[in-house]
Amino acid sequence: MNFELVAIIILFGSFLGMAAIISRKIPVLAELPEVPARAIRKDTLSKLKEKIKVLNPFKSFSYEIFLQKLLSKIRILSLKTDNKTFNWLQKLRERAQKKKTEKSDTYWEEIKKMKNEK
Repeated sequence: MNFELVAIIILFGSFLGMAAIISRKIPVLAELPEVPARAIRKDTLSKLKEKIKVLNPFKSFSYEIFLQKLLSKIRILSLKTDNKTFNWLQKLRERAQKKKTEKSDTYWEEIKKMKNEK
């Protein structure tokens, strides 16, 4: 019950805070001049294009370094998969060995039982 009361108080406090912020910002927003959204998009796009032309990250792009990095990552991935499959294979061999020893132990016991029953 107390948690619900605290949650309701926080909820109403949050609504009051939002109402205060909105009431302060509405007059400021009303005074702003109207600017078409397309003009803003064109300006930002042109600025972005200019920055890309200036930076141009592909000027110093080396295909050899890219290929080296790619091949090293592929090698690491293949080594990880090789290690994982080796662990799986080792576990399977251990299980098979364990089953084999369990079978051989019970095999002779079954033969003895059969011999005693005759």
